[in-house]
Amino acid sequence: MNTDSLFRPFSLKSLNIKNRIVMAPMTRSFSPDGVPTDHVAAYYRKRAEGEVGLILSEGTVIDRPSSSNDSSVPHFYGEKALAEWQNVINGVHTAGGAMGPQIWHMGIMDNHQSGWVPPVPFEGPSGLNRPGNNNGNTMTDSDIADTITAFGRAAADAKRLGFDTLEIHGAHGYLIDQFFWDATNQRTDIWGGKTLPERTRFATEVIKEVRRQVGEDFAMIIRLSQFKPSAYDNKLATTPQEMEAWLHPLADAGVDIFHCSQRRFWEPEFEGSDLNFAGWAKKLTGKATISVGSVGLTGEFLAAFAGEASQPSSLDELVRRMDRGDFDLIAVGRPLLSDPSWVKKIHEGRTSELKGFSKEAMGELVLS
Repeated sequence: MNTDSLFRPFSLKSLNIKNRIVMAPMTRSFSPDGVPTDHVAAYYRKRAEGEVGLILSEGTVIDRPSSSNDSSVPHFYGEKALAEWQNVINGVHTAGGAMGPQIWHMGIMDNHQSGWVPPVPFEGPSGLNRPGNNNGNTMTDSDIADTITAFGRAAADAKRLGFDTLEIHGAHGYLIDQFFWDATNQRTDIWGGKTLPERTRFATEVIKEVRRQVGEDFAMIIRLSQFKPSAYDNKLATTPQEMEAWLHPLADAGVDIFHCSQRRFWEPEFEGSDLNFAGWAKKLTGKATISVGSVGLTGEFLAAFAGEASQPSSLDELVRRMDRGDFDLIAVGRPLLSDPSWVKKIHEGRTSELKGFSKEAMGELVLS
């Protein structure tokens, strides 16, 4: 297997990386009271030492009272948390890596299994996180304005701390995605609408504020998904035309790279073409894209939560699509949770040393 296409450099604005492999953002919940520890910093540094081209952090929440449902998810605000993120990015840069934080607001959530709840109720476009389940407040115009501002502050801090890029989390049923989805956005004001382009307004205003804070030369990524954790077969856009109407306003607002999340990267997005989500996003917008979804392992990532183990799998299909130019970068999740040297082993042809994945790797920060 010739993996040369995975190891070509990539540059876009502030982002200059040595290969096309991205560490996907994966929630870890190892930051007590929202403050990353030295162990968290070591976890990211080890992936940089292992030749990951771009590290995207776990979701890290913005400065809103109910932006998180888990007290151990890191904050991207406050003196203590930001000082530790400075430690993280310094370590990644020292190891020769590049990194961006994924900035996040969870929106309306189920209560966490630990019993911890935020100091005020969850907030979202209509109080819903899935059809028929109301577990929070409908955001006022003031709430929306303050949230947009908080996204901008987090972005400005990311640039100030020296990160190479940032990613806005707009996928997987969280706040921005709750505005996209008609099942959770039932508003009749300017933040709602019967069509998907109308419901992009909140996302575009967040993007515009982030762009205003970081300037034109800082690379901005947004992560999107069609599926929701409560609706795995959902499609916000059912045709290429609907996808174009969804993505173009986001591109026009300032997005540089679309990170297109799907459960299996090889699955076609629409009938009549084998292009996946990232392939269509690149074709329709002309922007760079990141693909993701069950890369390098036999099992599907959702099955891992049920305890299903996975073994290393061929990268031939990934290489074929990368060679064809379907997308620009590929994000890898579970293999990098289990093995910080996964990329280096691929690069050096040491595929016999690749590790499988088990649910236990979800419960620790693996350093070797």
